Amino acid sequence: MFQPKIPTMPQPSGLVTPPAVVQPTTITPGTPAPAPAAAPEPSRPVVQLTPGTAVALVGAGTAVVLVVGTVLVSLLLAVAVTSASVAVCAVVLRSLIASNAKRH
Repeated sequence: MFQPKIPTMPQPSGLVTPPAVVQPTTITPGTPAPAPAAAPEPSRPVVQLTPGTAVALVGAGTAVVLVVGTVLVSLLLAVAVTSASVAVCAVVLRSLIASNAKRH
């Protein structure tokens, strides 16, 4: 079951045609073809950073950091509130089970 199975080479089926024979051709030298003109490379646009755009970038970055921070803090707060409520429920259930056991 765990021994590898080596595939066998299947036998060719159908007609096998011999490869076509390519006849060599002679090349006669002629006038050389003109070299294509080099296309000018498109220059990358230069970004001008003016004071107004710098302030806008700083403002946008600050807004992103504040939004992400708010989301992360609210998630952490949700986890903390949930764990506190589960702990309170566990204490109440433990006290109910203990008082019920004392009565019997």
